[in-house]
Amino acid sequence: MSSRNRSNQLIVPQANQALQQMKLEAAQELGVQIPADGYYGNVSTRDAGSLGGYITKKLVQIAEQQLSGGIR
Repeated sequence: MSSRNRSNQLIVPQANQALQQMKLEAAQELGVQIPADGYYGNVSTRDAGSLGGYITKKLVQIAEQQLSGGIR
């Protein structure tokens, strides 16, 4: 991750590593190349949207599992 100032701060900073891992897994599954320097300016809007949508879908699934009290 780059050292640029970002406006979206993590509520639980300890979750950063897990979120980065989820991002890498999503990119690999979708066939999107993650920039080594952390700069996403050259990633197409379609690819960035696909990554964001995939990650959101996974996070919602995790939350649903936790709220239902178990793993499906």
